Amino acid sequence: MKVIIPVAGEGTRLRPHTYATPKPLLMVAGKPILAHVLDPVVPLNPTEVIFVVGYRGEQIRQFVTDNYSFKATFVQQDELLGLGFATNMAMEHVEGGPLLIVLGDTIVQCDLEQFRQAGDFVLGLRQVEDPRRFGIAELQDGAVTRLVEKPENPPTNLAVIGVYYFADAKPLKGALAAHVKSGKTVRGEIQLTDALEMLIRDGHRCEPFEVQGWYDCGKKETLLETNRALLDLMSDTPTIPGATIVPPVNLGENLTLDNATIGPHVSIDDGAVLRNVIVKDSIIGREAQVEHSELAGSLIGNKAVVKRARGQLNVGDSSEIDLA
Repeated sequence: MKVIIPVAGEGTRLRPHTYATPKPLLMVAGKPILAHVLDPVVPLNPTEVIFVVGYRGEQIRQFVTDNYSFKATFVQQDELLGLGFATNMAMEHVEGGPLLIVLGDTIVQCDLEQFRQAGDFVLGLRQVEDPRRFGIAELQDGAVTRLVEKPENPPTNLAVIGVYYFADAKPLKGALAAHVKSGKTVRGEIQLTDALEMLIRDGHRCEPFEVQGWYDCGKKETLLETNRALLDLMSDTPTIPGATIVPPVNLGENLTLDNATIGPHVSIDDGAVLRNVIVKDSIIGREAQVEHSELAGSLIGNKAVVKRARGQLNVGDSSEIDLA
């Protein structure tokens, strides 16, 4: 089985953090978003994982080659023309056979082995509050019968959430090529949903697979929500001299904690220094320094320095704030 993972986006809604780091490598609950995506893929023993990279793609390439042993191929996407366009580029490396597609910037918790055994064409779905933001699926007699991309009047609240399986990739390859050639776009982008709709209209049965764990990492607020949700699944409560720990938390290595109250829902990356602080519901980056501060709902970047601050902050890498 081959796997396609698109990771070419610029992550503009997560600036300033994505100025230095591509969104899939931002930390959440103790490891990069992309690690949360890839770790469940590894047990499937894929023959090849194809990454569609763009913005700061060299960092993604380095992360994958440093941390994973599967065969990895990197396809460069210079024009951000939508998921359908990106997937079509990756299909140049796919002739046929089983194919799994997983988006590289959202975290889905489900049994991927069970997912791919659900049928020959399987679509991951989740009920959402605002279906106008997503591709939406209609069901009939236990199958997906129609897909609509970002409809103004959604027929259901079942969103397509970025996990797809095909027992044979050839029909998808043909549908994508035809769709890209047609030039059809939705809000300026070539959508994968439209190619999937073509397959359904051509008579391919599409099995719905509703997942319960789906976590968005697209902006500061949802990244923190994801951090909270994933930390809630963890059971360990570390004990560190100089700190009062309020679980759940995830603490990196080589930390300096002095008169620090940490938690709940805090992730701190390796080498950070926190003195005379109260921190909750926040993500603190690698080698960041936070002193004499009370933070909540904050993202603090790698090697950032924060002193005498209170409330919510969004501080990029290597930045310094002192509110004395």
